[in-house]
Amino acid sequence: MRLASFNILHGRSLSDGEVDVGRLREAVRTLDADVLGLQEVDRDQPRSKLADLTAEAAEAMGGEGKFAPAIVGTPGETWRAARERDTDAPGRAYGIGLVSRLPVVRWHIVRLPSAPVRAPVVIPGPTRRVLWLRDEPRVLVAAVVETATGLMTVANTHLSFVPGWNGAQLRRAARAVRGMPGPRVLMGDLNLPGSLPRWLTGWTPLVQECTFPAPDPRVQLDHILLHGGSLPAVVATGAREMPLSDHRALIVDLGTPRDDGMTDRV
Repeated sequence: MRLASFNILHGRSLSDGEVDVGRLREAVRTLDADVLGLQEVDRDQPRSKLADLTAEAAEAMGGEGKFAPAIVGTPGETWRAARERDTDAPGRAYGIGLVSRLPVVRWHIVRLPSAPVRAPVVIPGPTRRVLWLRDEPRVLVAAVVETATGLMTVANTHLSFVPGWNGAQLRRAARAVRGMPGPRVLMGDLNLPGSLPRWLTGWTPLVQECTFPAPDPRVQLDHILLHGGSLPAVVATGAREMPLSDHRALIVDLGTPRDDGMTDRV
């Protein structure tokens, strides 16, 4: 079984600045995951050709997908926090997606409020400007799936860039997932470096690989964590540079290694 987490930067490539839905689909096929968590996902946004990127990934992967909007509207322009009724409603939105080739028994969505204050973000460039940005609400999507050994839960999220607040969101997310069938896997762009997610939750990291920035990764912001129950042994892990995004895709193989350049776990 292969689990993967990928912040797709709404499908944009760093090489040409373009969003090519065909390139996204091919990247998903190349990852060949059984369960794939996606972050920074667009639905019906002009910058991504009005595509439903979760649906595109699900079709490319041959699985069932669920898009969970964090905001309704356009990031950086006019938007509001998404509500429950927005999950399956049409329209312009931005959030996360989860796609599974394993049978999905049920879906869960957990909303994570935004930080109450603006936070400084450094804009790279010759002048290194600092902007005080309004935080966006976040969301978690989880699937209870059927495996050869029984039920398990796989959850995906993308946490705030605001220090401290993202830690509080992670604890809240972990509490929510602990109430779902085990074993439980929580994955995503947590915006927390290195061992902090383990320290904050007590969950076990399944892979330790730097993921950001993609061309020369120096920090692990993307994580795959385990809590409760047992899974097949981790046989290979990797952080793979893809033809899109500023993050590398984080991958873990359980039970049976695949001959596609992954690193054997020792």
